[in-house]
Amino acid sequence: MPSEIVVNAETFETRVALLENGVAAELYIERESGKSIVGNVYKGKVTKVLPGMQAAFVDIGLEKAGFLYVSDVHTIESIENYRKLAAEQADGEEEDDLDFDANGDESDNGDARENGSQRGAAGRRPRRGEKDRHIQDMLKDGQDVIVQVSKEPLGTKGSRLTSYVTLPGRYVVYMPTIRQIGISRRIENEEERKRLKKLVRKNRQPGAGYIVRTASETMPARDIEANVNFLHALWEDILARNETAPAPSRIHLNLNIIERTVRDLFNSSVDRMVIDSREQYEKTRQFLKNYYPHLIPKLRRYDGAEPIFDHFGVELEIERALGQRVWLRSGGYIVIDQTEALTTVDVNTGRFVGKRNPEETILQTNQEAVREIVAQLRLRNLGGIIIVDFIDMEKQANREKVFNAFKEELGKDRSRTNILKISDLGLVEMTRKRVRDSIQRTLCGSCPYCEGRGQVKSAVSVSYEAMREVRRMRNAHKDAAKFLVNVHPEVVDVLLDEERKHVEELERTLGIQLVIKGDAELHQEGYEVVRL
Repeated sequence: MPSEIVVNAETFETRVALLENGVAAELYIERESGKSIVGNVYKGKVTKVLPGMQAAFVDIGLEKAGFLYVSDVHTIESIENYRKLAAEQADGEEEDDLDFDANGDESDNGDARENGSQRGAAGRRPRRGEKDRHIQDMLKDGQDVIVQVSKEPLGTKGSRLTSYVTLPGRYVVYMPTIRQIGISRRIENEEERKRLKKLVRKNRQPGAGYIVRTASETMPARDIEANVNFLHALWEDILARNETAPAPSRIHLNLNIIERTVRDLFNSSVDRMVIDSREQYEKTRQFLKNYYPHLIPKLRRYDGAEPIFDHFGVELEIERALGQRVWLRSGGYIVIDQTEALTTVDVNTGRFVGKRNPEETILQTNQEAVREIVAQLRLRNLGGIIIVDFIDMEKQANREKVFNAFKEELGKDRSRTNILKISDLGLVEMTRKRVRDSIQRTLCGSCPYCEGRGQVKSAVSVSYEAMREVRRMRNAHKDAAKFLVNVHPEVVDVLLDEERKHVEELERTLGIQLVIKGDAELHQEGYEVVRL
């Protein structure tokens, strides 16, 4: 289908939208204040070796030293003398069928661990004699090392580090220090596996390792080769910087959102990439020139007066994606509720009554909902457990139609999904891999008024609570005859109108007089009873 990438680049925030048939299908947001350091590569200096913990502290130039376990330590000489070692290890690459998440999800922050390309703490298969490895034999105080951040610093702890550098790409994960070649098990076609394996062998660097991701399946050789060459050039840049950089210093900054978009989304199937910032356009053009020169003709600069996301209709899609209810063209609608535990999607016929029998109306609504549900999962980036409540269908054949349509539509999703059959209650249980925060969690915060509940007590409920508080105050102050009741103005209206007879009865029963006053600064659920 026709697709294009639209980029809105500001100094404070960059937003990227993938459009399919002119409609926003996926949205990515990166804010200057929230950048991660995971995936960054540093030339560090060992500050302390801890034989008792089989770990070492490494200064990488941040506030806290990073932590490097023995299982994360590559033979340091093989990195410092990488080119020489690679030539010596040109033969004997291992080829494995790997069972990992190589589904082609966007690898935010360049963290290959999150994309299943590493096994174990060291990011590689356990080697014979591993128990005999001792940190004190591999590292010395004051030694320079190349390390990659694999986990963010947390609290008082520094970053988790590894010297097994991995560079994830759209189609391939490059492991320059690990002799291993693997094809994702999710690629089941044997002929396709052979094609991809042959392609990697043709373009491989001596002594290095590769994992071919699921996203490479059926992709043109040109796109895959461009991705591999990009990763090779990236590693060469890192090695070159390491030769002249002081320790500690950063020698590779994880790709920014536009560069990751080029790496992960911009390929021969995309019609064009449009950027509104002149500065970012020039930087992206240079990036393409260095790594993907064949894509330069597809890069465009947007200079219209209207904001780029307005021009392409993306702002409206974002607002729609933040709403709870999404209307279908037929008049039906879906309701999406996101909670900590799971996300629920409820399908309703709404205004759609159909022209035939009810079963046909329900089937048509469910089938239309399928397309919208998958579109919203992608656009909102909803992950984890998802429960879809389709409208009940009596015929098993209709259930199968809806389920098969749902499964087929999910095939367009780059994130890994697992789906179960429609239950007798009309429910579909599924999971979707979470690779980044949803749009709602990125753009929104908990409502300070309702404290994230999504609702507040009604004015009637608060009026009843206030009257119960009057009883408590009367019992505590038996000699008092007059009380002031401070409530929100909406609650005042209830107490003096529809609940007036109950207020008068309370006064008569307790033998007191109530003065009811509205306070607009009070929360709607707030109230105060004061003795006068």
